[in-house]
Amino acid sequence: MVRALDAGMHVKIYSADLVGVDAYKVEVEVDVGGGLPGYHLVGLAATAVAEGRVRIRTALANTGLALPARKITVNLAPAEMRKDTTAFDLPVALGILAGLDLIPQSALDGVMAVGELALDGSIRPVRGVLSVAMLAREEGLGRLIVPNENAQEAALVSGLDVRRCTNLAQVVADLRGEADMPVPVLASAAAEPDRRAPDLVDVRGQEAAKRALEVAAAGGHNLLMIGPPGSGKSMLARRLASLLPPMTTQESLECTRIYSVAGLLGARRLIDRRPFRAPHHSVSMAGLVGGGPGPKPGELTLAHNGVLFLDEVLEFQRGTLESLRQPLEDGSITITRAKASVTFPARVMLVGAMNPCPCGHLGDPYRACVCSAAQVARYRSRLSGPLVDRVDIQIDVPRLSYDELAGERPDETSAQVRDRVAEARLRQVERFSGVVGPSRPLSNAQMGVADLEEFCRVGPKGHELLKQASSRLGLSARAVHRVLKVARTIADLDSDDRIGVAHLAEAISYRSLDWGGQSTGDEQRIWTGRRRAS
Repeated sequence: MVRALDAGMHVKIYSADLVGVDAYKVEVEVDVGGGLPGYHLVGLAATAVAEGRVRIRTALANTGLALPARKITVNLAPAEMRKDTTAFDLPVALGILAGLDLIPQSALDGVMAVGELALDGSIRPVRGVLSVAMLAREEGLGRLIVPNENAQEAALVSGLDVRRCTNLAQVVADLRGEADMPVPVLASAAAEPDRRAPDLVDVRGQEAAKRALEVAAAGGHNLLMIGPPGSGKSMLARRLASLLPPMTTQESLECTRIYSVAGLLGARRLIDRRPFRAPHHSVSMAGLVGGGPGPKPGELTLAHNGVLFLDEVLEFQRGTLESLRQPLEDGSITITRAKASVTFPARVMLVGAMNPCPCGHLGDPYRACVCSAAQVARYRSRLSGPLVDRVDIQIDVPRLSYDELAGERPDETSAQVRDRVAEARLRQVERFSGVVGPSRPLSNAQMGVADLEEFCRVGPKGHELLKQASSRLGLSARAVHRVLKVARTIADLDSDDRIGVAHLAEAISYRSLDWGGQSTGDEQRIWTGRRRAS
């Protein structure tokens, strides 16, 4: 029997909303009392949340729990934070039912719930449940109720009582003590599709470019490839992810949170392969770095801990490209709006591919370039010097001759190169294990100035070589630092604790291209003969 409600009945249940990739706790307060019947929602709710009153009323009716004519007031606290998720449907419905004494109010103590209600009473999945589960554990809440489709990601968080539900009637029966909601069982990761992943063994020739890919993968360095159409730039870039070492548990959780917040997790319970994102050059700035009215992660954040590949990089809008400058330095991107700022992780390997000129044949020994000097200058100006300065490795990818294309298939596979990369990365993890603080680097590319002074010391001959290269190539202070980082990676691949002159020479060769895609000397071939046998 429904109790008299003239004095009102106040109920509280917890839910959550998202800010960036993090969740914050929302107290859903429901007051059911006498007075003029109606539904009043306060707490800075967006349109999608306000429309929930229709979904909730209809879902309750179709579940056999039609609402009587009462005054219902719902408050979402904290009121100063804008709420923009349909995940409040389920907790609001449960609060109303508790206010009507249709479920025990005590059953909602220490409970956090998220879920969107369908009109038939079923519960639809919502974004960001992994972040919500982490929040529930941090807050010490006793139980988390999530939609069935989100149960696998919530189950990744240990030490939390997670319950999965498919419809509202199931939740009501559990809270009444009539039946228990099932506990999600963590399933094994989905099997890989039955097809062969891109492998470095598919690429014939381009030994210098393959070596550059190995160095980039070993140190997490940004890479720019310049060459005529059809020379294999895209083919090489798409095999870079296969050279990277397996993700750590922490990296997998970071990526899974991002994809969950973006609504791209799908049937996967865990992102355990390094992301490879290749947006089209027509992508907007918000699509690339994130944004929108309620800021959401862009391609840059979706590539976190993986590779962001910009094919035909000069076809991207200049402003869009310039927006990458700060994230490439900081490993994160902050989106500022009138009422809030949101920070998304953005620790990526940036890989760009471009033609040397508008027609693509500048420096091509097989086809003549038809571009004027003014056309070439305008074309090159689309990529600013400060952005190029942030790219550690810049290489020429020349057109292959028929004999090279028809030659024997290379023997070295991605797995063989990945083993060397993993060994080099392990050396870096051990090296940086003693660095204290949130800025501790995870790879050579992330070293700061203090780290360079400690881990990238060179001898007198090395200093002389750097001095000559800086004068000859016009290297900035940032470029010199990046040369040192790449040299440190090359030394790691050689299992050498010291940076030698040969390591520096190879690193300098990766900064020695002019915008015509031609080497300024013989530096780029200096590594020949030093590559270890597979």
